[in-house]
Amino acid sequence: MMNNSPTTGSPRSTKSNSETPPAKRARGFAAMDPAQQRRIASEGGRASHQSGRGHRFTSEEARAAGRKGGQASRGRSTQDTAAS
Repeated sequence: MMNNSPTTGSPRSTKSNSETPPAKRARGFAAMDPAQQRRIASEGGRASHQSGRGHRFTSEEARAAGRKGGQASRGRSTQDTAAS
């Protein structure tokens, strides 16, 4: 089939450069108000614990995780400065 139209290319090429593309709109959670986001997230947390898959950190576990994360971040920063 031949294209008998005087312009070539896609239909988008007929737009002038002065037109700006439409602004991107938020979708999913980003489009919701914060209260609705919290409500849905809370439902997920409750469902997780009811199914037995949820985990609640004890203060000791939380302390150990924080210590481990701090050591990892300090280790990276000292390596970066030593290489410079």
